[in-house]
Amino acid sequence: MNKQHLLLSSVFSLILLGCDSNGGGSAGQFAEFTPLPSYDFSVVDQRIDEFVAQNAVFDGVSYTLLDRQQGTLHEAAFGDHELDIVVLLASVSKVPVTLLLMALHEDPDLDFDINEPIATYLPWMGVYGDASTAQLLSNTSGIPGLEGLASYGAHLCQYLPAPEMLSCAETIYSTELPNSVDPGTRFSYGGSQWQLAGAVAEVVGGASWSQLFSQYIAEPCQLEVFRFGNPWSNIASWNGSPDSLISQDNPNIEGGAISNMRDYAKLLQMILDGGDCGSNQVLSEESLAMMREDKGGALGTPYGMGWWITVPEDGSAPTLFRDPGAFGAIAWLDTEREYAGYLAVDDYTRTDSGAPIALTLTELIPLIEAAIDQGRAAVN
Repeated sequence: MNKQHLLLSSVFSLILLGCDSNGGGSAGQFAEFTPLPSYDFSVVDQRIDEFVAQNAVFDGVSYTLLDRQQGTLHEAAFGDHELDIVVLLASVSKVPVTLLLMALHEDPDLDFDINEPIATYLPWMGVYGDASTAQLLSNTSGIPGLEGLASYGAHLCQYLPAPEMLSCAETIYSTELPNSVDPGTRFSYGGSQWQLAGAVAEVVGGASWSQLFSQYIAEPCQLEVFRFGNPWSNIASWNGSPDSLISQDNPNIEGGAISNMRDYAKLLQMILDGGDCGSNQVLSEESLAMMREDKGGALGTPYGMGWWITVPEDGSAPTLFRDPGAFGAIAWLDTEREYAGYLAVDDYTRTDSGAPIALTLTELIPLIEAAIDQGRAAVN
């Protein structure tokens, strides 16, 4: 039974409870209730359909919208997409990565604090031990991110099928890159710091990244497809089937996940529901709020852990958080309206990968906001 049916059942129960104890009753004795909003996203669908038709790069796009109260509000596929399409997420992997690290942080059976220096946990001699896991996940560790990719050298193991992740992470940890700075002094997006976060997870969790993600996230949320691999050395090997995802022994943490639409929707619904996947508590509301705290803004780039932060021009508190990827997919969260969305793209040439993201941020989200506001206004 979905959330909408459960809520409707509750409404009918309230009506029945409005009858008096003698079995009588009148209209004045019925409990008051607010009907659930209904939403019309046809304008959004039309705009996406136009985008696919007008942009020769993209053969298809699909998206889904989730609501804290009502669950799935809408899902649709356009062009050659179907609702069950599985795509490479690239950096849309970052929020799920952070969910796992926060789950480890909360586990009372593990001696792990996300704010402690990673030297506390990693068993190797290295040069980046002063950074905390929170700084790794907020791109403020001082380790050059993707902007320094040309000088990565030995750090490039994070994009290769072998060796296993801990071996690669030890190389990263012990090899100082040019232009490294002290933790907390610069924002630099992506790269080696995320691979070190994965290594911290494996060490403190005592299992592989795949096993930990399954235990803490995939199983309690009943994910069917979501997993991490390392397709970057051979994107052409990916054919849309989960079985074609290569190098799951050395997964690329910041951008190696795959998902179908409904698996990602379950993660967004968990976030909206305060950390609960159905009856399974995966995270606390406090940990989810920590992910949205601005850790990069003081360094010039508003960013939490996994979430880019949209800062309102009027200086009010941010309510829109987003996680876009290099192939054009994007997930977002609106804490004011308590809804979330995910848009899937499966063109991996990166010819025009910014276009679906720009479309989402500049056109789709305003149209979605208007539809939600209109639907809710109709029942108030």
